[in-house]
Amino acid sequence: MATFRRLLGFLTPYRPAVALSALLAALAMGATVLIPWLTGQAIDHIRAGDSTDLNRLGIFIAIAGVGRLALTVSRRLVAGRVSLAVEQDLRQRMYSHLLSLELAFFDRQQTGQLMSRATVDLQAVRFFLGYGLVFILQSALTIVLAAVAMLLVDPLLAVVSLLPVPFVVLIATRYGRRARPAQQAVQQRLAELTADAEESIGGIRVVKAFAREDRQLERFAGTTGRVFDQEMIATKLSAFYQPLIGFLPQIGLACVLLIGGRRVVSGHITLGDFAAFYTYLLMLLSPMRQLGMSLGLAQRATASGARMFEILDRAPEITAPAGAQPLPSGNGHVELRDVTFGYAGAPAPTLHDVSLDVPAGTTVALVGATGSGKTTLVQLLGRLYDVDEGAVLIDGADVRSVDPVELRQSIAIVDDAPFLFSTTIADNIAYARGGADHVDRADIERAARRAQAHEFIATLPDGYDTRVGERGLTLSGGQRQRVAIARALLADPRVLVLDDATSAVDASTEQQIKEALREAMAGRTTFIIAHRLSTIALADTIVVVEDGRIVAEGTHDELLSTSPLYAEIVEKGLPDQVFLNRNPAEREVAGL
Repeated sequence: MATFRRLLGFLTPYRPAVALSALLAALAMGATVLIPWLTGQAIDHIRAGDSTDLNRLGIFIAIAGVGRLALTVSRRLVAGRVSLAVEQDLRQRMYSHLLSLELAFFDRQQTGQLMSRATVDLQAVRFFLGYGLVFILQSALTIVLAAVAMLLVDPLLAVVSLLPVPFVVLIATRYGRRARPAQQAVQQRLAELTADAEESIGGIRVVKAFAREDRQLERFAGTTGRVFDQEMIATKLSAFYQPLIGFLPQIGLACVLLIGGRRVVSGHITLGDFAAFYTYLLMLLSPMRQLGMSLGLAQRATASGARMFEILDRAPEITAPAGAQPLPSGNGHVELRDVTFGYAGAPAPTLHDVSLDVPAGTTVALVGATGSGKTTLVQLLGRLYDVDEGAVLIDGADVRSVDPVELRQSIAIVDDAPFLFSTTIADNIAYARGGADHVDRADIERAARRAQAHEFIATLPDGYDTRVGERGLTLSGGQRQRVAIARALLADPRVLVLDDATSAVDASTEQQIKEALREAMAGRTTFIIAHRLSTIALADTIVVVEDGRIVAEGTHDELLSTSPLYAEIVEKGLPDQVFLNRNPAEREVAGL
């Protein structure tokens, strides 16, 4: 019930419209109930051979029918508007909340599961709030009004015909209790199906590359089989209870025909009253059947609502502190003080007691084996994760004390697998400043030239207005990296992070990009994570990371003599990484 009450809370902004919809439904039901009574009056006049009031009764019936039509259409329009407005609110609230959650939340979630809750579950909630409630209200009004009319016509016959109603309520309640967990399991299975489909489509290149279509199809068939099995459980419940709910009123109908017919013959009620009474009882059959279906909608909405609230109730762990101060002015002085950090669920911390002081304008290269903690270290700068112990400072301010939005606007990250949105190249570059509509085209082209991207962009069919595919997959890896670098340069950050940002370009292009990066890094604090020694040569200081600890720090020459690990990296990296270098300074750093 708590979940159900919370779902009703989404209707609070639309209470006037909901009240109007209920009023229109009540008036429509009033007109519906009036029609059988007028029909019964007409039958009595016909039987008595009195045609005086037939025309008047016919006009009244027509007016009642037209009124019911107009009221029903109006009610549907109002309810539809409320339903769509609730859906819009739910979508915006869900999406806004997802954006507010920290990166660690998404590390532990399947995209398909989140998409299912934002689509399938949301639709179930929306349909119930927009239409299911009205169906329940309309059914209840029909039952009440018809019951009152029947009591006025013949109290004894009304009591006999309404005897099944308590049993209908009892069975409907039992159905609700059993259907809720079954529907919740169905929603979970549908979410798993969505997750599998999303993963298969997202990884279609891998599927095709390894010719594993049959395996994916077999896996998907297993998921759809689980959906089928769980939906069959819910269907069996529905197949038993809903017809039973519809059957019980038939008992009342049989009693009315048996007892009511005798009362007409005995003269206790007129034939017109019996016809009206019989019509009222027929009116009760549909609402009672709808009551079962509406309760099914309510159970599905409650199950979906519980899944949605699991997300909405998840409070963001990284937020702006009360009274957050703006990031102090500066050029990007970065300091890590005794930082320890571990990912949730990891057996051991990724970083241990890391301390590092990087003066503003310094370029630092982080080197070390894969998994040593280099990427984790730079992700702490923008507070994508919060440290477990210690502190990260930018220009003297602890990153936990400033607004995360302003902090991240001062840091630009280019990683080895840059993400591009399915829009134009210009919009992807200008994303750093809010999109192409907010940035002068000349600034976009200037950033692209500095990233050595302008030349290939100019050869595309629509130049900067060329739309890239999903995740930018219509571009090569090197092209995506250059667009991402242009985006970072356009942001003009205090701190620039290049996480293996030239890994997907050839050596010749890398040399061109590095020339651009030299200009971009001038006077700017830069962190370089690279495996190419020629890229490491851009750094003022080299930091060696091993097993989450900083084990050495210094220049290339210093580390060759003091750090066995760095000497091993140079030795192993030399043969295949630097043989195309032509720059004398870089050849010297590489040991050639």
